Amino acid sequence: MPPLHVAVGVILDPAGNILISRRSADSHQGGLWEFPGGKVEAGESLPEALARELREELGIEIGRTSPLLEVRHDYSDKSVLLDVHVVWDFAGRAQGLERQPLAWVPPEDLGCYAFPAANEPIVTAVRDLLQS
Repeated sequence: MPPLHVAVGVILDPAGNILISRRSADSHQGGLWEFPGGKVEAGESLPEALARELREELGIEIGRTSPLLEVRHDYSDKSVLLDVHVVWDFAGRAQGLERQPLAWVPPEDLGCYAFPAANEPIVTAVRDLLQS
């Protein structure tokens, strides 16, 4: 089975904080924190998927983005391909439209949150990017 292709946004506010959200308890990797995003639908480009997912989940319209990394990870029950982009600017106020808790976190504090294993390389890449 091919991996689930997911568009992921590392969303920065003007102060350099990063938006994370907590997965619902009844979802895969429930209760852990993640970088927002979701499944790339058939026939949808990565930029379209990222914009759609962040609009649906958070109520924001994204502006400038840039690729950060791709993460392939095999869980015991599924494989994922995370296509991660930094969202440098956006319009609107981020809200948990799916009732998910949100947190704006300084990059150096990301280690205080429990993430799914597939998100760990993103945490490292974000720290490296913002410390350079």
